[in-house]
Amino acid sequence: QSDIQGLAKKCNCTVHLVEKWFRRRRNLEIPTVLRKFREAFWRFSFYLTSSIAGFIFLYDKPWFYDIWQTWVGYPFQTLLPSQYWYYMAEISFYWSLLFTLGIDTRRKADFLAHVVHHLAAIGLMSGSWCGNYVRVGTLVMFVHDTADFWLEAAKMFNYARWEKTCNILFIIFAIIFFVTRIILFPFWILRATLYQPTYYSTTPVIAYFLFNGQLLILQGLHLYWGYLIFKILRRFVCLK
Repeated sequence: QSDIQGLAKKCNCTVHLVEKWFRRRRNLEIPTVLRKFREAFWRFSFYLTSSIAGFIFLYDKPWFYDIWQTWVGYPFQTLLPSQYWYYMAEISFYWSLLFTLGIDTRRKADFLAHVVHHLAAIGLMSGSWCGNYVRVGTLVMFVHDTADFWLEAAKMFNYARWEKTCNILFIIFAIIFFVTRIILFPFWILRATLYQPTYYSTTPVIAYFLFNGQLLILQGLHLYWGYLIFKILRRFVCLK
């Protein structure tokens, strides 16, 4: 208060006018609803497109139904054009998310978690591309994208003040998130990367520990976000 009074005397203004100026200056830093909507719509568009494309690319592949097929013939597995474009689109998108973290709407609760997630995702995609772990990589990307566009859709309707639609979409997102990230990812993907390679070879390699370490980091983030989602659902149910 003393600083404000000092500024008022320096500028030959009233204390009320100085306080009003600071309030307006603070409000300039608050992101508008339209800006949040645009960011959510951009992410929704990509996740929806990548989910549809991923399903089209994977539905007729044997490793989509039998996870053991991801290791058959490794490392001499042919790179398909669909796998190439799928990888290039995903890794480009996550680089763009990492570069724009500083200018996007800042999330106080999980900003650091997003940074770790983007770095782990880029590291996994780059490493799996170089090591020709492309079959497993495409499955990991598909499992992640299928839940994300529901969350972005819920955000968009929340910003548009369509509360009932937002609630329905968030419940759908929560169900798909728990099925894909808490059940499928650890018991399907991690099982394929932690256990199945030892069936084909008993010689440990650096890539085994490097990639599985990053996948376990992702699973830790899934559990953290699952806890936040559970808190929101509990509040939604208890407080109606």
